[in-house]
Amino acid sequence: MRFSAFVSVLRSVGPVVIGISLGFTLSLLSVNWTDEACYLDGKEGEGVGVTVGQDGLLKGARKPNSISTGNDVESDEDFEPRIVPNKQVQQSATKKVFRAKYISTELGTRERLFVGVLTSKNTLNTLGVAVNRTISHHLDSVIFFTGMRNRKVPHGMFVVSHGDERLIWNMYQNIKHILDHYINEFDWFYFIQDDAYTEADRIKTLVDHLSMDRELYMGKPEEFIGGEMEGKYCYGGYGYILSRTLLLRLQPYLENCRNDILSARPDEWLGRCIIDYTHTNCVNEFQGLQYHHYELGKNSDPSKEESEQFKKALTVHPVADPEQMYRLHRYFTEIELQKTYDEIAKLQAEIKNVSVVAFDGNRSSQWPVGINPPFEPKSRFEVLKWEYFTEEEIYSCIDGSPKCELQGIDRIDVADVIDVALLELNKKYKPVLHLKKQQLINGYRRFDPVRGMEYTLDLQLEVVNQKGHSRSITKRVHLVRPLSRTEIIPMPYVTEATRIHIIIPLTLQDRSSVDHFLGVYASNAFETSENAILTFLFIYDPVEAQQVNQNDIFASVKAQINTYERKYPAVKIPWISVKTETPSQIKFMDIISKKHPVDSLFFLANIKTNVNSEFLNRCRMNSINNWQVFFPVHFQDFNPDVAYHNQPHPATVDLVKDAGHFDRRSFEEACFYNSDYMATRTQMVADVQENEEILDTLDIFDMFLNYSALHVFRAVEPALHQPYSYQACNPRLSEDIYHRCVQSNLEGLGSCSQLAMLLFEQEQGNST
Repeated sequence: MRFSAFVSVLRSVGPVVIGISLGFTLSLLSVNWTDEACYLDGKEGEGVGVTVGQDGLLKGARKPNSISTGNDVESDEDFEPRIVPNKQVQQSATKKVFRAKYISTELGTRERLFVGVLTSKNTLNTLGVAVNRTISHHLDSVIFFTGMRNRKVPHGMFVVSHGDERLIWNMYQNIKHILDHYINEFDWFYFIQDDAYTEADRIKTLVDHLSMDRELYMGKPEEFIGGEMEGKYCYGGYGYILSRTLLLRLQPYLENCRNDILSARPDEWLGRCIIDYTHTNCVNEFQGLQYHHYELGKNSDPSKEESEQFKKALTVHPVADPEQMYRLHRYFTEIELQKTYDEIAKLQAEIKNVSVVAFDGNRSSQWPVGINPPFEPKSRFEVLKWEYFTEEEIYSCIDGSPKCELQGIDRIDVADVIDVALLELNKKYKPVLHLKKQQLINGYRRFDPVRGMEYTLDLQLEVVNQKGHSRSITKRVHLVRPLSRTEIIPMPYVTEATRIHIIIPLTLQDRSSVDHFLGVYASNAFETSENAILTFLFIYDPVEAQQVNQNDIFASVKAQINTYERKYPAVKIPWISVKTETPSQIKFMDIISKKHPVDSLFFLANIKTNVNSEFLNRCRMNSINNWQVFFPVHFQDFNPDVAYHNQPHPATVDLVKDAGHFDRRSFEEACFYNSDYMATRTQMVADVQENEEILDTLDIFDMFLNYSALHVFRAVEPALHQPYSYQACNPRLSEDIYHRCVQSNLEGLGSCSQLAMLLFEQEQGNST
């Protein structure tokens, strides 16, 4: 029993004892069994059982976890302590990163096709111009290369002249010019003579399907003269395509080609150079793509050519004169246009076939097929308005009249729609029936912003059958003039750094608004150092001008100006005084224009206008010198007594329909350059000499509209805000200007619902 008890205890305690013993054993093995050498005053201590080898190293066990090397241990006699100073690491100055102007430059993106047209001094103004007119609007980059040129270059053409008539020299210069200036911007380079017609869209399609990393020399292959040299070159008359990869490989050997290769033809010289140094032959087919060309016979008429090879041609050569070039362009344009119509018809048929099996059936296919579905209004306020018209009159007039004469572009539009309707009807019912128009009974049209102009016509038609019998019927037709592809119109470059001269005319009645205007303007412009100069124009009538020394009506305003100039030392607020019986914008601007440089940008404003930086930047961007003037439409608050009837007036007014409206009757604010004003003012001289009163009856908007070719840009401007005010309309101005002023006052009272509510309350009060 005792032995079994002992065994059981040993089983439980044994592993612990063994573990502890093993731990002590391992720790003893790792202890350094040598004593450290101790030195006192540089001398070795006595009785130390440590031996030192000849190299000065301790001969014994090393410290645990230490690594011994030949240079780790030195004698204590050589040891000298060192103090390592804690130096703060100085960060190197951050280099300024220069970013490319265009993201395509930074990403290394290249254009696909460069076109070089080989021309001469004698043909630049004839065939060269014809080539430019037929391909330049289809291709991104077209440059004309010539040896010599006339002093005057045709408009819209970029010409590179090498100053020499030697053909081989010019070809060498052409390739060198491309390698120096365009090799990193394009993937493909296409050369064509000016006596060849190029179907530009087909060339673009061809290179779009070619691999850009291939060494490709593509055109019409020709044998070398004499047949002694192996390989084929591309005949220059039909043009040829060179890849960027091929030109880069050729670049180191271009000088060798110029010095070593003799040839009478530039295309043959280039072909020998490419074959000798890149071992690339001319091919007319690559990756399943064919370089189609066609040789045009002498005095041939393109419209009578029936060959399939001619219809598929990328280039046609030779072209005798510009007239033949234009006839070729018309012929190939008609072919491409017909292909487009066929593709549209095919897509429409596919859409109809697919719509049959759709969830909604044929209802899922909108009419016309492929055009966006009609706009769906979300509320009654978004319902599009239909305009009713006949062949002589329209019942929706710009001036608000219920009916006016159909004229100008509207008359042309209606006549064109009726002609198209008859054409489509006859196309549908021929040869069984022939339809003739008798009259338009009813016409309706509306502009749908998502699909275009929609028309509904009720036509009275005379129908004639194949036997000659006729009768009169009424037919309703629906037509859509769809919105075509949007086009980006190039605009001149403008910047937001332009200084603006803000002109504020002031009359006697405007003095009370000066304090509020200066307070708002100071916080928006003076305190933010806005690049703008504020100028006041004090308008005196003859009586007020005589009493200016005794009783200046603008003395308080001038005192306020001095106060702000002292508060903001860097700010100067100039003012100009004028005397007139009839305030006229043109007369005021005549004075101001003479006191400012020609390149000054003016903003003609109202004392009640709240000017801020957001609008000033839009004034800079929308006013383009010698191109465009800007007339913003400000947001005008309604009369607070009407808009907030029996309610407290809010401290700030939001731009909502119940708080105000964009005053389209007001043309007081304008942004324009002084040079544009002076040029337009010059056009008025003859009319002013005949009738001097025209200066009093016109405003600046009418002046730019009637006497300049500038774009007059008119747009709503939410950043331009005016509180409610009643305008004093001057009856001496023209009838149109006076009528606009009266209408502005009436429309600025309140919305239709607010005015109706006031009338309703008044009627209720009278009835009780």
